Amino acid sequence: MHPRELGSTYANRPSMSLSGPSAASARESAVPDAHAGVPLLARIGNTPLLRLDRVGSNFSNIEFCAKAEWFNPGGSVKDRPALSMIQAGLASGTLKPGKTIIDATSGNTGIAYAMIGAALSYPVKLCLPDSASHERKRILAAYGAELVITPGDEGTDGAIRKVHEIVAAKPDKYFYADQYSNPANWQAHYRTTANEIWEQTSGRITHFVAGLGTSGTFVGTTRRLKELNPQIHCASLQPDASFHGLEGWKHMETAIRPAIYDDRLADENLPVSTEEAYRLVKRLAREGGLLVSPSSAAALLGCFAVAGRIPKQQHAVMVTVFADSASKYLNERFWDED
Repeated sequence: MHPRELGSTYANRPSMSLSGPSAASARESAVPDAHAGVPLLARIGNTPLLRLDRVGSNFSNIEFCAKAEWFNPGGSVKDRPALSMIQAGLASGTLKPGKTIIDATSGNTGIAYAMIGAALSYPVKLCLPDSASHERKRILAAYGAELVITPGDEGTDGAIRKVHEIVAAKPDKYFYADQYSNPANWQAHYRTTANEIWEQTSGRITHFVAGLGTSGTFVGTTRRLKELNPQIHCASLQPDASFHGLEGWKHMETAIRPAIYDDRLADENLPVSTEEAYRLVKRLAREGGLLVSPSSAAALLGCFAVAGRIPKQQHAVMVTVFADSASKYLNERFWDED
């Protein structure tokens, strides 16, 4: 059967069909009907594109825009790939009643799994680095996810190794979503994020800039945007050091390389400083009224770096992705630093 995405979020896009009792319950909880209101999972995607006039005022020739992904019900961009991977598991039969959804996460994908798992009545087990923010751990616990905490200094790589160990011991018990290798991750952005950006800019986008974690956002969005207009300049971003404070991002040279990552797609790949991102987080809040995460600020820093090399006489429409808000980072020390 051909895949059919759940809900109005994926209207007019390639379809996914689900079968069996779990599929029926997924459809009931996600597909809009004649009743009032919108089902929870149908609210994933179609996030606003914010125009960033004030913070980008130094570049008068460039329109800066960002997808506000905290409008997703799970609060981040990771709702998109999590739903896509769970749908793919249901469609293939690898996810069925009695199985537990498991994966490694730095937090946001885990929150998405936990939210969607709760909505579809599937238990969720997550391997999470101890370095993940306190707020993320509390949110995961609130959704009922079982947490296996791994060493913080090993990051998501340590969490990945722990998942492999758990799944190898009881392979029949788990549906291993494997966000770092699952093509349904980047396909979610190919089908939704890229097309939304194209529509919201009326096809005027000239530059796309995004950070690398699993790499799904950059890979999927770039692949589709390049089909729509091969001249769109796509820049990928990563932390400037192996030890950094940009949760969800990977320093590719020293980390376990995600299987879905394709380093041939980027027109350029730029490093971003954690400390500069922290400073921009506070500036965005105080000068722009935008309370965003460090990784979102880092994405905007990447935009500024790309913008600095665009000739003044050349107009550009630059789009990035603000993965989540600052709500899960308010206990971080950088807020109190000068």
